[in-house]
Amino acid sequence: MAVSPPSTMLSTIQSRDIPFQGSANARSPLTMTHADRELTEQLNDDVRRKYVKDKKLGEGTYAVVSLGYLKTDPSVFVAIKKIKVNAEYKDGLTMDAIREVKYLQELSHPNIIALHDVFSSKDQTLNLVLEYLPRGDLEMLIKDGNIQYGAADVKAWMGMLARGVWFCHENFVLHRDIKPNNLLIASDGEVKLADFGLARSFADPYLNMTHQVITRWYRPPELLYGARQYSGAVDVWSMGMVFAELLIRVPFVAGNSDLDQISKICEAFGTPTDDNWPGVSKLPNYFPPDRAHIIPLQGRDFFVRQFPTAGPVGADLLMSMCALDPRKRSTARQILSHSWWSTEPKPTKKEDLPKKAGGTKKMGDDMGRRVGQVDDGLFKNAARQLHF
Repeated sequence: MAVSPPSTMLSTIQSRDIPFQGSANARSPLTMTHADRELTEQLNDDVRRKYVKDKKLGEGTYAVVSLGYLKTDPSVFVAIKKIKVNAEYKDGLTMDAIREVKYLQELSHPNIIALHDVFSSKDQTLNLVLEYLPRGDLEMLIKDGNIQYGAADVKAWMGMLARGVWFCHENFVLHRDIKPNNLLIASDGEVKLADFGLARSFADPYLNMTHQVITRWYRPPELLYGARQYSGAVDVWSMGMVFAELLIRVPFVAGNSDLDQISKICEAFGTPTDDNWPGVSKLPNYFPPDRAHIIPLQGRDFFVRQFPTAGPVGADLLMSMCALDPRKRSTARQILSHSWWSTEPKPTKKEDLPKKAGGTKKMGDDMGRRVGQVDDGLFKNAARQLHF
């Protein structure tokens, strides 16, 4: 028996120029004929029947995540993320969910979580069929004191992250929420960049974007100062914070408010001024520092002392990712061409990287939470409201 037309979900996605897998040739819902709808329903049913849902991996306020497998080959596992309908939003879908589908359909790379299919359920909820990543995330490894890892392991993980971010930027996509628990680990040890709920395409140079993106501890100073025009350098800063956290096993700059975050960045790297960052004083939320309390910019020696595990060459790379002035930060392409990758020790092979049992539940919990969640108090919903 045919299911009810998944018109609500399909219309929402199509109206935002997000192709629905299995219905790429469908016309606008406004011009869709009865025959078109029947074909769309049939294609949707064909996709849904390809998979069998198994045990629940996790559940949050945003989604229920289940283990699944291919009906034709039960040895091929997937994660099926059923997005809960939210009555607060038009058509029941948040902008975060729409972004996630849009960008995961556009990006296919070994270091980006793969979206295999999308289908609508009988209850008209949207289901994302994602690759199964059973080893949890990098945050879990960093926090586990029983897991020992060294420079070669950090180099392998950072290489995977750098390749994923490079691919996003090459395809004109900003991720805007890079952090350890958005870096999921596949069964073969490969690290995958996930959670594209705050992603967006590179803007026109004169088009404003929201500055309320990226979880605070990984947010660059230009966004903390209210910049509305920015580049891939915001993701590079986040990469630098992940790099530092992998090396010292705690977040390097962890403020409890935006103001405290700026203060901690200044203490760690130096005080931003027009001398070391031309034009910074023109940013909306910049406040002139007291001349008596200006901290000089930290040089290479600071990074070598603070992060000895990285070695002098690795410290040089980290320093290039943490430049206060975004125009002086390395690009993802420059990061991949840095000499650190070719120095000893060589990166650990992915199959030999440290791992932790119980990652499946962590994956379920990660994917069940709301994508693009930024915990910033007063402005915590600004990114979703602005839709930039």
